[in-house]
Amino acid sequence: MRFRILGTLEVRAYGDRVTLASPRQQRALAVLLLSPNSVVPVERMIDALWEDEPPATAVKQVRNCVSALRARLGEAGASIVTDGPGYRLETGVDDLDSLRFRRHVAAARTLAGQAKLVDAVEEIRAALGLWRGPALDGLRTTTLAGRAAVLDEQRADAVELCAEWRLRLGETGEVVRELTEFCGEHPMREQSHLLLMRALAKEGRYAEASTLFHGLRRRLADELGVDPNPELRRLHEQILAEATPSEPEPEPEPAPLRHSFDRAVTELAEAVTWQWRAEAELRSLHRPQPIALRWSALRGRLRGDLDDIAETYTALPVPQLVVLGEPGSGKSVLALMLTLELLRTRAPGGPVPVLLSLASWDPRRDHLDRWLAARLADDHPALLNAREYGRDAPTRLVLGGHVLPVLDGLDEMPADLRVAALDALDQTMGTGRALVLTCRSAEYDQVVREAGAVLTAATVVRLEPVARQEAITYLSARDGRDRWGPVADRLRRDPDAALARVLRTPLMVDLARIGYGRPDADPAELLGASEAEALEGQLLDSFVPNAYAQVPQPPGRNPKTSPSGRYTAAQATRWLGFLARHLEQARSRDLAWWQLYRAVPVRTRSALAGVLVALFFVVTGWVDDGPALAAIYGVSFGGAACLTHRFGRAPEPLRTEVRFAGAARKFAGRFAIGAVVGVLLGLGWSLATGLVVFLALVFGLVFAVHVWLAKPVDASRVSSPRTILRNERTGTIALSVSFLVSLGLFDGMAFAFTAQTRFLPVLGGRFDLALAIAAGLAGASFGFFMARGVAAVCYGLAGAIAGGQVFPAATNPVLPFVAGVCFGGGIGLAVLVTRAWGNYFVHHLWLAATGRLPWRLMHFLDDAHRRGVLRQAGGVYQFRHARVQERLAEVHQEERP
Repeated sequence: MRFRILGTLEVRAYGDRVTLASPRQQRALAVLLLSPNSVVPVERMIDALWEDEPPATAVKQVRNCVSALRARLGEAGASIVTDGPGYRLETGVDDLDSLRFRRHVAAARTLAGQAKLVDAVEEIRAALGLWRGPALDGLRTTTLAGRAAVLDEQRADAVELCAEWRLRLGETGEVVRELTEFCGEHPMREQSHLLLMRALAKEGRYAEASTLFHGLRRRLADELGVDPNPELRRLHEQILAEATPSEPEPEPEPAPLRHSFDRAVTELAEAVTWQWRAEAELRSLHRPQPIALRWSALRGRLRGDLDDIAETYTALPVPQLVVLGEPGSGKSVLALMLTLELLRTRAPGGPVPVLLSLASWDPRRDHLDRWLAARLADDHPALLNAREYGRDAPTRLVLGGHVLPVLDGLDEMPADLRVAALDALDQTMGTGRALVLTCRSAEYDQVVREAGAVLTAATVVRLEPVARQEAITYLSARDGRDRWGPVADRLRRDPDAALARVLRTPLMVDLARIGYGRPDADPAELLGASEAEALEGQLLDSFVPNAYAQVPQPPGRNPKTSPSGRYTAAQATRWLGFLARHLEQARSRDLAWWQLYRAVPVRTRSALAGVLVALFFVVTGWVDDGPALAAIYGVSFGGAACLTHRFGRAPEPLRTEVRFAGAARKFAGRFAIGAVVGVLLGLGWSLATGLVVFLALVFGLVFAVHVWLAKPVDASRVSSPRTILRNERTGTIALSVSFLVSLGLFDGMAFAFTAQTRFLPVLGGRFDLALAIAAGLAGASFGFFMARGVAAVCYGLAGAIAGGQVFPAATNPVLPFVAGVCFGGGIGLAVLVTRAWGNYFVHHLWLAATGRLPWRLMHFLDDAHRRGVLRQAGGVYQFRHARVQERLAEVHQEERP
């Protein structure tokens, strides 16, 4: 059995091609072949088979898929072995083209090391001959793409090795021909351009070599905001020195103006400063007597506290710092305060420290720099405004060294991603780029044991436990020593007791002070617990009730900046517990309103969308021609909505704002497109000329108004959950209303004024094939515009089934109005639920109606933020402490019926 993945996936047995029954079997075999002779965990296979949320029976379906794959492969199916947590495909080097490729490359390198360049070129050309196209061409799901890209990178390295050796052999003509094509396919690959420039220069084609350099420099500046590497620049200078007068140097293009990009750096620094300064003030981190956070380096004699961590970091020979500590030891607080201090002391033009939670990063799917750029764009969407800051400013900020990533919570990533994440950090940051990373001690030690030597240049410090006397001083600072006397005595007398072990972290000391700082509370209750785990649970359980304690409010309180008294502790505990459980199941720390739909079972989600949309179309069909047509309309469009939400991708929110300046040209273009659509629909349904003109105007305006939703222009503003929701809601409502008006108006006019021309009637005149095709194409276009492929198929079929129905024109002038309103309402609702805000709106109503969330969710989350239960990180909320989230989720699970 021979397997081929260097191109399209192929399986051959005895010279004949084996056809796999389904794409799912192809993906399952591909993920096994990408890790030959290694165990592939079931979780990775699930990610490969389902790009979005897998079904509840995913594990069982993987087993069934592997069983079917074994049967399909015949005798070779026995090579797929069940091994522990997954499956392993046993294959020899001669049976898999990627293994043969690596063998040829290794042999070529050995021959080149022995100065046998002719043999080395022959060997590596044999390796390149195994390639038939990009690895796994046509089968690249998100999970498979990353590993396939590694193979493509190895092929590119082999091409460059071959070219370098052939240049040494003097084969410049062949190198020019091959690398010219290769550089066209890889326009940003610097090593390939360097080799091609050398080959051109050896042939005396200096002008072409110089033109090639300027083209590469322009692309690097436009796309990444960087210059070619020093070796390329030196080669270009040598070429200029050797160029003959008959071949003058092309005049270089003027350097692009950088003032817009420089302004992006400055405004980013301002935004991050305001963001975390407000968070620090809300969490009272600058209070007069904060609890001390002391740290010490694992190697060397470096020691210090929170006040000197920034100075210590800037003095490091390599600007990389790893901060370790126990749960609740203050790692996140240290990261926040370090960020603010680095911002305060930042020199003009220096990198901007950006504090980010690592919980949302999947290193198997996203390169670190790509993820960093995406997070910048999420939190500061104005950076995507090319007119204000140049093209792709977030990526240029990251790759240009203008961002110092302060990455909080490696331990908060799923356990199966931590090794990959640390390995990716080591590869990306191993060149000495600036980095700050925080992690729990035990998790970091485990990852280092599994990953080996990583981040070897980084300075690793560990937060020390809170000293007993510091805990006593902090607890009794406001209340005097009498109330806390028994606690202080126990801490001094028994340093190994449960109380002393628990009060070694700032989190637990702070919870004790919050819980027992009230005059009516007795701190002596802390002495009753004999187990540290029980006492820790007691303090964690007290956090939310104490945060929601009912206290008198002063007169003149601003409701927008002060906690609300409308929520009881019981309500807050129940709702926050549900949200914490939702995040734990999603293995996330980021509470994003547009991902709340994941808290609703997938079948319920699709049923909700289908039923809501179907209701409007049932009424439309009933008004048009009675119950039979009502059933056809309801099933068609309701089924389309249901299937779209069952199998389609969930939308991300639009980060836009209403802006009219500079939109005239786009407005005219969109208006023309809309007018053409209106004319075609009017003519297709045989409407009078005046009505066709009217439809053209309406559709033109509807299509054109969307150009007023543009990217924000102020990068100094940080996204917040409310601003994202407000902007997305504006765009969603505008989009939904525009479709409601235009298509509702068209349906009403078609019902009232159509000349009822029949083109290709069938089924006794009850169905018209020409109208069905026209409506199907319109429905498919609508679906593709809203949610791409799945929706295009579903709404295309729904449009064909419903649009081809033939029924008599209206006899009552009221009926077309009712039908138009209902049809437009159904279309508008279909649009609404495919957008992030509409998706959130529907599922939030469902969760609120079933008592799992409050009706005014954003108000509740804002209130929890002001009370210090949640923290805000850009456009998402997070629980203030990971331990609080874990405890709330655990208690909520126990209380569920």
